Amino acid sequence: MEIQTKLLHSTSKRARYFCDILKEEINITHLQNELIALKGVNEVRINQKAKSIVFDFEDIELDTIEKKLKTLDITKLQVCDTFLSNNITCIGEEKPSQKGIYRATTALLAEPLISNDTAKLAITTYATAPLLIDGTKELFKEGLTSRVLEATAVAVSLARKDYLAANGTNAMLELGEYIEETTVHKSDDLIKELAKPNVEKTWCEITENNEKKLVVVETKDLKIGDIVVVGTGDTIPIDGHIISGTASVNQVSMTGESAPVKRERGDRVISGTVVEDGRIKIWAEQVGNDTATARIKNYIATSLNEKSAIGLKATKLADKLVPVTLGLAGVSYLLSRDFETVASVLQADYSCALKLATPVAFKTSIAQAGKNGIMIKGAKSIEALNEADTFVFDKTGTLTYGELEVETIKSFDKDWSEEDILNLTASAEEHYFHPVAQAIVAAAKNKGFVHMHHEEVEFIVAHGVKTIVNHKEVVIGSRHFLEEDEKISFSEHEKEIEKCLLDGKTILYVGYNGKLLGTIGMRDMVRENAKAMIEKLKKLGVTQTIMLTGDIQSKAQQLADELGIDKVYASMEPTQKAQIIQELKDSGAKVVFVGDGINDAAALMNADVGISMSKGADIAKATADIGLLKDDIEAVVEVKELSQKTMKLINSNFNATVGINSIILVGATIGLFKPLTTAILHNGTTIGLLANSMKGIRVNR
Repeated sequence: MEIQTKLLHSTSKRARYFCDILKEEINITHLQNELIALKGVNEVRINQKAKSIVFDFEDIELDTIEKKLKTLDITKLQVCDTFLSNNITCIGEEKPSQKGIYRATTALLAEPLISNDTAKLAITTYATAPLLIDGTKELFKEGLTSRVLEATAVAVSLARKDYLAANGTNAMLELGEYIEETTVHKSDDLIKELAKPNVEKTWCEITENNEKKLVVVETKDLKIGDIVVVGTGDTIPIDGHIISGTASVNQVSMTGESAPVKRERGDRVISGTVVEDGRIKIWAEQVGNDTATARIKNYIATSLNEKSAIGLKATKLADKLVPVTLGLAGVSYLLSRDFETVASVLQADYSCALKLATPVAFKTSIAQAGKNGIMIKGAKSIEALNEADTFVFDKTGTLTYGELEVETIKSFDKDWSEEDILNLTASAEEHYFHPVAQAIVAAAKNKGFVHMHHEEVEFIVAHGVKTIVNHKEVVIGSRHFLEEDEKISFSEHEKEIEKCLLDGKTILYVGYNGKLLGTIGMRDMVRENAKAMIEKLKKLGVTQTIMLTGDIQSKAQQLADELGIDKVYASMEPTQKAQIIQELKDSGAKVVFVGDGINDAAALMNADVGISMSKGADIAKATADIGLLKDDIEAVVEVKELSQKTMKLINSNFNATVGINSIILVGATIGLFKPLTTAILHNGTTIGLLANSMKGIRVNR
């Protein structure tokens, strides 16, 4: 079938085509490599969402490009995935092979139809040879393992000329092994989905000869401060703020939000999210290995490689129980003097279910959490969180939004209304992205922002801004900036300012023509679901909740009482947080710390479990055990409940494994089960426990 293409635009060295081959099942990397191999083509850029392909070329006819597009072999462009490396590996190639099942079942079905014993021996030996060889190798390399026991069981059946038992056992083992491998393979799929590679190339706006132009650059070469342009269908390659444009952004891969969200000037966007519609320019704040996507890859690498304490316990127990199985095999022979019972006992060991069900349960929970916007760095974090009884919260940016909102505006000049002061301030502040500026501009927009013409704005770091309006100087910023640096008097308005400060507001001061024109009072709003979050934690068994803050005791206690927090540490210096955490641990508490700031890093590391907020500082995210990708404090409850249910599932699987396999072993030892029956019971138990681990944990919201 000919592929449908259409030339959308062309110049002497560039052409853009519509191509209907660009569906989700097509591997873009393979397609790009196929097209760039054309002689004369310098570069190929593919926008899968828009179904367009852009060629940069020299010395090649458009007819040649169109012919290549129409004759592409779709079967060669299989979907592939990249996981934690730059090497492309097809998912299909990773799947467990079914060859062993075919070989074993063919021998099992053919054996009854063959009357010659030599032929039966030959076909059974051929079918079971891989198991026998692997078991022998493992015996010399690792000692007594479950694989050695399985090989011994089949070898005993062969020696007894019980070909039906040998082939039946081998078929069950192959089927069980295939299902186990498939289960483990599938348990990583959601995690792999979260680890898709960063965008390799992107559009960047540069200034050349006083003119702005767009160029394609390698994403790895981007620097902080670069202006990245992202359009419909493109994946955002960096973390940063939008400086112009509006777009609908799909953030499901990073935050779990099911519906695209509107993002416009001043909003922050993160790497790995996709522009569904629109076009935006982004000021790059985090690039390369500092982006959210890169950090997630690191989280995943840790979560897949880390052995949990209970996982290690299961592995050690399984290894210790191998001699028990061998001992029971000896006992069975002494009781029956029949090698059939020996073969039967050797079928039943604890290893498979113990070693596989636990990591699969952890991986499934980590994957589910990732889909819900919670990145767990490893199984140990789940174990520790399950045991945690004390939750400590930073206040600003954690229990509060960490985003100021305008609450009051005071005018000290009858010719200036409160709305005029807000519009004046927003006109000057809209050029910047610090929290105060964003709060002012947002408030002005809500009230129908009327821009006031002004001259160039000068930004004075840690002080404020200056500009000229109506040939008069405007200064906006801290009291120190206006009073000490700009010599503006505050004496007439001290009482009103003091009242605002006592009410807990942050104040921005506005000066105009050498006088204090007015003030804007802002407050960091408490998260509306913070109280519900505390209540739910207590229902999950948390015995103590604590808040750390730099606020004065009276203000801090008022908030704690409002939220139902048990204890408050007020007037805290940044260095004291880790000290408090250590004191709690020394008293025997299992501590979780939830924070977002640079000054929280030490406390996050010192706690049994550190949880970082989505808008937190990079160092806080790097040091935390769990990172929230969505700005929702109730995610703390989600992950606590997830940890408890995961550990409950693992413990029930553990007990079931030991209990059921012990019954099977005893039954085999006393001759109750034939070898084939034992193989079916043992492998069926393992498969059932793996399925139980794979079902996932439901978390109530």
